[in-house]
Amino acid sequence: MTNAVKTQASRGLKPNYPMQRFSVAPMLDWTDRHCRYFHRLLSDHTLLFTEMVTTGAIIHGKADYLAYHEQEHPVALQLGGSDPADLATCAKLAAERGYDEINLNVGCPSDRVQNGRFGACLMAEPELVAQCVAAMREVTDVPITVKTRIGIDEQDSYEFLTDFVGIVSEKSGCDMFTVHARKAWLKGLSPKENREIPPLDYPRVYQLKKDFPRLTLAINGGVKSLEGAEQHLAHLDGVMVGRQAYQSPFMLAEVDQRLFGKTTPRITRRQAVEAMFPYIEQQLTHGAQLNHISRHMLGLFQNMPGARQWRRYISENAHKPGAGIEVLTTAMGHIPEQWLDA
Repeated sequence: MTNAVKTQASRGLKPNYPMQRFSVAPMLDWTDRHCRYFHRLLSDHTLLFTEMVTTGAIIHGKADYLAYHEQEHPVALQLGGSDPADLATCAKLAAERGYDEINLNVGCPSDRVQNGRFGACLMAEPELVAQCVAAMREVTDVPITVKTRIGIDEQDSYEFLTDFVGIVSEKSGCDMFTVHARKAWLKGLSPKENREIPPLDYPRVYQLKKDFPRLTLAINGGVKSLEGAEQHLAHLDGVMVGRQAYQSPFMLAEVDQRLFGKTTPRITRRQAVEAMFPYIEQQLTHGAQLNHISRHMLGLFQNMPGARQWRRYISENAHKPGAGIEVLTTAMGHIPEQWLDA
């Protein structure tokens, strides 16, 4: 078993698929600990990522940026940074906290991230990326992985991509990459536009796997369904889904059966909501607000009868002082009974 490929079997699960076979992407302001707890109720096997956390926040911040719930496993921490020593410090702390994977962000194109000299701009510095990964691997046995793009600005040839992957993998020992199948424009496009305007190039990522067969490669970008995920898995080791999994989270309820061979029945939407109640009540007693948790559940009934009323009732009431699980039970009353258990 390679360093980057923890398997479901190694966690006492079967069949023997790599942990990265299906994952939910790190998404700023979205994949917080409440979101991940909810997603875990829908799928046992999906690898869940934190939002990107900078090394500076972990080392110098006053908050606990490594906090997560034990039920979130398997869970990966995504780090933003470019100083090998700082990244090693954070990797060691994350390993001590029990994270299943530590991922280096070499894909985010935002100006703020570039100003910190990390994210997609690091594709132009593969030697530095290799130093960063090597420094992290020296202090922990937890898989250290890289999430990247297929190119940046005018540096978007296939040779540029293979040079980057080749240098990083050979000089650091990194054997797991997640590739967003779009290049990033570092100037002129917003992060949102960088997720939509540069064209997707799936065949380029497929070719990368052919040229680096020993590496575990997952693809990200534009995946809208499990059917699409299955098509990618015919060529690659893993698929990472972003906004589709957040906006229509119930797609995760079929992942275990369709992609990991689980034979027991999937959870229903009603069961998913009710399974959140103990967690919500616990979090409320510790000072959390309902809307900070329920906002991640708004898409649960996407494209179903009553979905708009479900979203509206929660949005109008979850922020009120004293709001509790009765907001969700009332909101479920807007969904026809037959669809609650669908």
